[in-house]
Amino acid sequence: MKVSSTQNFGGVEVKILRALQSEGRLSNAELAERVNVSAATCHRRTQLLFEEGYITGVRAEVAPSAVGLGAMVMVGVVADRSTPESFGAFEGAVMELQEALDCSLVAGDFDYLLKIRVRDMADFNKLHGQKLIALPGVRQTRTFFLMKEVKENARLPF
Repeated sequence: MKVSSTQNFGGVEVKILRALQSEGRLSNAELAERVNVSAATCHRRTQLLFEEGYITGVRAEVAPSAVGLGAMVMVGVVADRSTPESFGAFEGAVMELQEALDCSLVAGDFDYLLKIRVRDMADFNKLHGQKLIALPGVRQTRTFFLMKEVKENARLPF
């Protein structure tokens, strides 16, 4: 199944991906109706999309403020060394940091960019002092408090 090609945008698989990306709670029957195939065909093709790695998971989008995590912070991390061992140690430690939603190796002024959710500035200050600066291989951090999330978790444009 080849759905990543822009030549194949009219395909049933692409329609399934688009529908599920915008509304992940669709039942198989609702999804089949939206993409205009039988329920059995829809189920089989959706299963293939999971098996082949086009769909990596399904989860609820929780409102951060509703669970007391209203502050979003981006942290640029500069590593003290650029070695595979140093990067590996840092990445392993970040995987254990539950406040870190995303961690990306980047080119530019930082080595890594972290997306962090906390209650408020005091909560971040505690996290920074106790955990972030203690991560292995961290030479420097640069912190950016988001004032307004203009566009977040946008759908993939395919």
